[in-house]
Amino acid sequence: MNLRSTNIQKMKQTSFDVLIVGGGINGAVSAASLAARGAKVALIERRDFGSFTSQETSNLVWGGIKYMETMEFGLVRNLCVSRNHLIKSYPSTIQEIRFFVNLEKGFRWPRLFLYMGSLLYWFIGNFFTKRPRILSRKDIEREEPLVQTDKSMGGFEYSDAYLHDNDARFVFNFVRAAMDNGGIAANYVESLGSRREGDAWITIVRDVISDTKWEIRSRVLINACGPYVDEQNGLSGITTEHHHLFSKGIHIMVNRVTPNLRVLTFFANDGRLFFVIPMGPISCVGTTDTRVDSLPAVVTPEDRKFVLENINARIRFPVPLTEKDIIAERCGVRPLVVNPRASKKDKGDWMSLSRGHAIDCSAQRMHISIFGGKLTDCLNVGDEVAELVADLGVSLPYSDAKWYGEPDASVRETFYHQARLMNLDAMTAPESSEKLSFRLWRRYGMGAFSLLEDIREDNSVAEVLIKGTEYLRGEILLTSKREMVVKLEDFLRRRSKISLLERREEIEKSPGLQEACRILFGGEGQAKLDEYFRTH
Repeated sequence: MNLRSTNIQKMKQTSFDVLIVGGGINGAVSAASLAARGAKVALIERRDFGSFTSQETSNLVWGGIKYMETMEFGLVRNLCVSRNHLIKSYPSTIQEIRFFVNLEKGFRWPRLFLYMGSLLYWFIGNFFTKRPRILSRKDIEREEPLVQTDKSMGGFEYSDAYLHDNDARFVFNFVRAAMDNGGIAANYVESLGSRREGDAWITIVRDVISDTKWEIRSRVLINACGPYVDEQNGLSGITTEHHHLFSKGIHIMVNRVTPNLRVLTFFANDGRLFFVIPMGPISCVGTTDTRVDSLPAVVTPEDRKFVLENINARIRFPVPLTEKDIIAERCGVRPLVVNPRASKKDKGDWMSLSRGHAIDCSAQRMHISIFGGKLTDCLNVGDEVAELVADLGVSLPYSDAKWYGEPDASVRETFYHQARLMNLDAMTAPESSEKLSFRLWRRYGMGAFSLLEDIREDNSVAEVLIKGTEYLRGEILLTSKREMVVKLEDFLRRRSKISLLERREEIEKSPGLQEACRILFGGEGQAKLDEYFRTH
């Protein structure tokens, strides 16, 4: 019996302190926070963990410098403090990166004014990052000769942070942390609605894979369904103060634009921030910000045209990029929080809506709804949810437990020392972007020790299984045991970022893919492989 089946069986046999519906970043941190503090927690997600909004971010962890223009200094302060805390808590995963900003003549603000704003941003962020610097046109031409400077008035450079791997992987690690602390989680389990009976919530759920239904009993119900919070509340008869409007953002993946590890930053034709973000051998380009009323959102021809026109106008490509150069696409929905009792602009002017989060809690009904939020702010969400659950009367015997962050630095150094003793980095593939020991520690933390043990027993475990992806046979084996992969997409898109880095046809002809499927799915490997390429 695999991990998912075991967890589903436990859900059928156990009542819980808290049931969390929704396995994006808000649900994942809530589960990790509560499980570490001693609550009996269940987490369900009707797709895969992190498979909707949480897998479509720009992979940036930033303090929201763009909110300086709307003078949301409180939000910027909170996000900067959260960013700093994440960098300190996840030094291998979340790292500082420079944003290299080119400004065009005629922009709505002068260069010096924006540079002064970046200094204020640095100040608001407690001087945690490197100091901003002002850039002349010649500086830009010398340091990034690909940047189009014909209309440039210079620019400036400042710091924020980025995820070294991918957003969905970051989300799953919180789910894994919740399970390590006794939480029960299962993907592809959807809530069909809940009812209140006496002092408990009864939630009817369905296993999407087997189409079987059962009930989960919990004292507290948390709705962490992201953009679907309002819909889920409707199924359970819950009314809330807040609700959502939606903004669509898309990115395209193209071959690496610049060899420098920095984010090229521009203002698009409509005046909004526009990025070229490094992601291993590719660049992630975008984004759009378009109001949408229905879910899920999709990439349209107009979206592609907008991104391609803006990048071609700002980078000196030998040949302009076309749709043929697009390796992959991302399309995400930002759930923007609306408070109907607030100002009129919050009711209709979606561009003015805050990108912060809000949490509605009904003590009478023992129900919590989480609205909005950003990856940068996730630790605050986890702490706030735990505080609210405690206020609802759920015992949290380990209220001061550390529920996030990498293992202690001494543990990391022990891993690196063991890796050096077995000469692990000599096994790194020539085309690898970093040392093997660094990559394994960042992805798996304490789980990386078991990889060392497996490699000691059999060197073939350290072989790259899917060429061009930097994923080892041992990593696939570990994933099959610990990461609840149900469909091939779960691995290619979320536990890894392979489908963002490689074209579909390159993945399909990879000689190691069939073996990977056998490891992940056993006798169903070929069927899972066929399913993936039939639907993608």
